[in-house]
Order: sequence, then structure tokens, then C-alpha cells
Amino acid sequence: MAKQSSVTSVSIGVGLATGLYGISFGALSVAAGLDIWQTQVLSLLMFSGGSQFAFVGVIAAAGGVASGGAVIGAAIVSAWLLGIRNGFYAVRMAPILQRVGLGKLIPALLTIDESTAVSLGQQEMKDQVKGFWITGAAVFVFWNLMTFVGAVLGDALGDPRAWGLDAAAAAAFLGLLWPRLKEKQALAVAVAALFIATVTTPYLPAGVPVLLAGLAAVVVGIWNLLGGKK
Repeated sequence: MAKQSSVTSVSIGVGLATGLYGISFGALSVAAGLDIWQTQVLSLLMFSGGSQFAFVGVIAAAGGVASGGAVIGAAIVSAWLLGIRNGFYAVRMAPILQRVGLGKLIPALLTIDESTAVSLGQQEMKDQVKGFWITGAAVFVFWNLMTFVGAVLGDALGDPRAWGLDAAAAAAFLGLLWPRLKEKQALAVAVAALFIATVTTPYLPAGVPVLLAGLAAVVVGIWNLLGGKK
């Protein structure tokens, strides 16, 4: 019972931390020129924080939604690039969730950084399934609620970064990742990915640095670097 409670508490905690970050998205989206309902639809249907921030970031940099179709197209491409990683998460989660046909629709929506991290952080299959569903549901509820709050507050909130909300989700995710860095292979991937993303972010479009950083895991996995003999 205590172990199950631990999974639940971690899932709810991650959902709350990520939800607070949604205030930033709501405020920034309205500042970029989207209205409250357009902002809310993005959170309900796109439901991928990185992709959503990339979308509104491109629009804001171009001067708002009135800038034209080319800007909207660029925003969609940027969001799609960041969303690719969720497809890789789905491949890893498929044998755990064991869903087929239309039963994959809801899990597909909830397959995000946080739900995947909490699930894979558990040792037993039942806890992995529990962690995925509770985390995914918690993030969905808190993220959409706080998106609405941020959008309504809008300019009255000021710069969301001044509240430290832009770091809340990142801090929660780091907390989930940290225990897995005890292995040399995992630590090597983390260091390489951090270096690649940091160096390339100022020069490449949104989403591309994330994909390039992900190649670190591919390279380490293919050659089994620091992983010992197979």
C-alpha cells in the first residue's frame, strides 16, 4: 500500500508542478495574439508543453497572429519538430500499456515527458501502468486549468519568468531523471545531450536542438558505449 501511495504522490506532485508552468503558457500565448479560447484549445488538443511554447514563440517573434499564413506555418513546423519525441516515447510505452485499436487514442494524448518518466521510473509493471495514467491525468487537468488562469490574467501577470514558473516543470523532470544518472551510460547520454542542446539552441530553429540532443542516446545505444559487454 505504501508503495502504491508513493507512485500516486509522485504522479500528483509532477502534475501540479507542470500545471503551474501552464500559467506561463497561457499568459505568453495571449501576449502573442491568441485569444483565451484559442489558447485553451492548444492545451486541450496539442497537450505538449514544449510544442505549445514553440508554436506561440514563433508567432510572438514574428509580431503576432496577424503576420500571415507563413508565420503560422513556421509555428506549426516548430511545434511538430518538438512533438516528434512523443512518438519515441510511445514506442517505449506500447508494451507496458498494451493497448490496441481505438484504445490507443487516450494513451497517445497522455504520452508526454512526465508520464513516461514517472512510468519508467517504477520497477514493477503494475506501478509503471499506474504511474503513467495518474501522471498523465494529473498533468492534463492541472495544465489545462492553469493555462486558462494564465490566459485570463494575461498582461496583469507581467513576465511569467519573474515568478519562476518557467523552471517548475524542468525542476520536477530533473528530479525524476536524477536517480537514473547513477549508471555511467545514462550519465554519458545526459551530459552529451545537454552539451548538444546548449551549443545548438542559439543557432537552430525551435525543436531541432532537442532532436539533435536525442541522437546522443541513439549513438550510445547503437555502440553500447559504457554499457559493458552484451
